[in-house]
This record gives sequence, structure tokens and C-alpha cells, in this order.
Amino acid sequence: MKRISPATLRAWITDGQELALLDAREEGEFGASHLFWAIPCGLARKEIRARALLPRVATRVCCIDDGTGLAETLAAWLETIGCTDVSVLDGGTKAWEAAGYVLFSGVNVPSKAFGEWVEHHYGTESVDAPDLKAWIDSGRDMVVLDSRTLEEFTRMSIPTGISVPGGELAYRIGDMVPDPNTLVVVNCAGRTRSIMGAESLRRAGIPNKVVALRNGTMGWELAGLKCDRGRTEKFQPGTPKTAALALQRARAFADESGVGVIGPLDLTRFEDDPDRTLYVLDVRDPVEFRAGHRPGSRNAPGGQLVQGTDTWVGVRNARIVLVDDTGVRARMAAAWLRQMGHRDVFVVEGGLEAVRETGTAAVPVPELAAPVNLIDVPRLVQLLDSAAHTLVLDLGRSIDYRDGHIPGAIWGVRSRLGGLQAPLAAAGHVVITSPDGMLARLAVPEVQGLTKATVHVLDGGTDAWHAFGRPLVKDRTTPPDDACIDFYLRAYDRNSGVEAAMRAYLSWEIDLVHEIERDGTVVFGIPGETHAAA
Repeated sequence: MKRISPATLRAWITDGQELALLDAREEGEFGASHLFWAIPCGLARKEIRARALLPRVATRVCCIDDGTGLAETLAAWLETIGCTDVSVLDGGTKAWEAAGYVLFSGVNVPSKAFGEWVEHHYGTESVDAPDLKAWIDSGRDMVVLDSRTLEEFTRMSIPTGISVPGGELAYRIGDMVPDPNTLVVVNCAGRTRSIMGAESLRRAGIPNKVVALRNGTMGWELAGLKCDRGRTEKFQPGTPKTAALALQRARAFADESGVGVIGPLDLTRFEDDPDRTLYVLDVRDPVEFRAGHRPGSRNAPGGQLVQGTDTWVGVRNARIVLVDDTGVRARMAAAWLRQMGHRDVFVVEGGLEAVRETGTAAVPVPELAAPVNLIDVPRLVQLLDSAAHTLVLDLGRSIDYRDGHIPGAIWGVRSRLGGLQAPLAAAGHVVITSPDGMLARLAVPEVQGLTKATVHVLDGGTDAWHAFGRPLVKDRTTPPDDACIDFYLRAYDRNSGVEAAMRAYLSWEIDLVHEIERDGTVVFGIPGETHAAA
């Protein structure tokens, strides 16, 4: 197996060629300490995650861990699916740090660091929670727009707020706020999407005064104020009446940022180019994407794409093509990606004229075609009610298990099943589940190796159990925080020390702008205008 030194890897990071840095640890472990440009690709979900991150198997890849051998396992597996240029960082993150290079904590670090840079560079204005509360109480002419997903908004929101995910803001602001005298406040849970949402409206040149809520819902709660729960107020769907004005504004920002504009034939040529990695991302709202999208594209709603680019883009210096229906949302997101340092970013004029697919696009995973013993919900109910010792093994994310699992199910991480050998060996029947059943199907060989029982997969997963009307158990304390190695717990996901965790998170986020200066490999800004991240 090809091993490279930290010095070699650092040279690769800055040589301008395509490179994927895949960290083989689970997300919670990754979040503790990792390279700035590394992307989590834990072994538990490697079949799904790696294929989404590496659409071209000839891409140069370096696998990383903390020196525990997980990187070698991932590298060997990548070679079995056809990857031809795979290396391992010798000594992992410990060797990287010993060589004098910087390690980072947290997830989506490049995007979050970029948000802090944007605030410093553009002077994004913000308001503290107590002042916003006073404005709301006084009846000031203003709107509070929440730039997170609707699901996050429903979970907790600022009173009077409306859900307008970040990618929709510049597109819909003309319809939502027709009066130029109305103050616009943009919030998220912390900082990044508040800043990026507010600055998107400022870069679009709307006449209103725009401010970000400093520290988002965390700052609101730390100020002793209460968030609303369960609200669903959102933007009006459909093409806004002011779409032409929005396009004019977005085009100016995209042109200033150096975004390329191509047509469908150019995109076809990109798709046929074997020498470059290509990501085709549809930045519209998920509801619109499901109604019809370009074959081969993936849904990456604009504001969420900018907030967590490494969720969709795994290869540095790859080509990124953004698609939407009117050109507004694609241009806004593309402009920010350019300023984030992505070199080849394009929008497609007419990219949705030949829409043929509906539903949720999935990355092909050949391993899912392997035969498994499926069991439906009624049959599982019968097994659980019988004398047979039936063990239900839930391999969903720890955060999802806490939110709702089949009564009596035990939880595990697919890549660490050795710790469950005793209960698996004692079972008469084993039924594996995960939210949609996909991860459960992939885990059958590993589970079968730990038990003599017949191993089944719950058809449709835990979602099917719930849809059938069967009860779910909610338990925020199981697994405990320190066992959630598969998910990087946010401050409000924790069972204790939530306030301290919020303060630590906000301090960490603010300090990122200084940490990237120490790293020395980060360049933000419009090419030719800004040449340093500091």
C-alpha cells in the first residue's frame, strides 16, 4: 500500500491538482481532530459515502485516520471498487501534527471558516439577541428570516420567524419584503448561515437594511430567551413574481465572483470527460427536486451547500456545475463557492429543460443488490411476541436512535460490531434495521459473522415500522454522549453541559478565522482581489 509523508501530502494540497482527503473514522471521532481539507468517510457507510464523494475512480485519493489502521482498511476497499490512485497518510493525524501542521476540530470546517471570513471581509452587520427581542416587542417594521432547513426551524425558532433556507433568500426576498424600509434579520442556530444569509442579501444589493442575528438561536437561548417550538411558517413556494429582479441581482454577484456560464451541450462534454471529476448539483428546494430533476444530478439546496460544502464535494479542484430553473439560486451559490476557493464553478443555462427523473436521486451502490433475508413488519411483530429470542439491531445514527427506535432494539455502529458479539451470539433471530433499511442490508455479512442465528433485514427499515403504526421509543440518554462516535453532537444534542457547549462552540467558530491563517493552505476571496484567508 502506498504511504506518503505529511510533507508530501501538504504539497499535494497546494499543487492545484485534484485531490480527495478521506478520513476513515466515524464522524464523531473525525470531529475531535482532523486536517482542514479532510472529509469524513467512516467505514460504516463507506459504500454510500465514498461513491458520492468520488464520482471518478481515477481521482487521486489519500486516506487518513489517527494511526489506528482504519485508513488502510478504507484504502484497500477503495481499490476493490476500481480506485487507481490511493495513498495512506503514514502515521495519520498524529504524524501530521508532529510535522508542525495544524489540526482542526468540528465538522464542515471549510464552510464555517469561510463564513467567519465573510463577516470580517464584508463587514456583515449583526444584532444581539436582547436588542432583537426589544425590536420584536416594540413592533418595529421588520422580518426575521430563518436560513436553516424547515426541519431545523420547526424544532426551534426565533419568535415571529419565517423559514427561508439560505439558498432561497435572494430569490424570494422581493416578494416577501416589498417595502425597502423593512428591516431584515437573518438567523440560524449559530453563526455561519446567519452571516451567509445576511451577506447574500447584501451582495444581491437589496435596498433594505440587513443584519444577522449574532450567534443565532444559541445566542438567543444563552441570553435567557425562549425559542418557539413546532412552528412551520415558510416561504410561499413557486416562482416569485420578482424573479426577473432577483436574476438581475444574482447575475451581477456571480459575474463579479467569476462564475462560468455554460449550456446543456457544455455540460454533456463535462460529463463525458474522463480526466476531470464532475459534480452536478441541483440547488433548488428538495420538494422541487423530487418533482423533476436532471438525471445524474444530486440535490444540494443552495444555502445548505454553502454551509456544508464537504457534504457533497469530496474532491478539491474538481468541476462543480450548479443547476436550477431560473438561474438565481445557482448563481448565488456558485458565487460563494468561487469565493470559497473552488476554481471551476459553473451554472447551466437551460439545464432543466430535459427533466426526466422524479423522486430522490440515489448514488448507485452495487452491494445493495446482494440477496438478503427480508422480513416485513407484521412478521417481526410475530417474532417479538413469540418465545423465540429475537434481537433487533439498529445501525442508524446514534442521534436517530435516540429520536426513535423499535422497543427493545439495541444500537450499534456497523464498523464496531465486535462489542456486540455476546448479545448477537445468544440470539435466536437477528433482525437488522436502520432508518430506511439501506445500511442494514450492507451490514449483513459482518453481523452474520458474529452469530449462528438467521439474520434478517427489516424491509423498509425503522421508517416502515413507524409507517405501519408501530410505536417508537425516544430516549435522549441512550447511547450516552461519549458513545456517539458516529455523529458529531451539536451543543443542543448533548445531555449535560449544554450551555457550556454552546459557548465553546461559538468561541470555536469565531476563532476559525485565526486558525486558518496558521494553516497556510486556505485562500478565500474573489480571485485576483484577495489572496489570503486572513
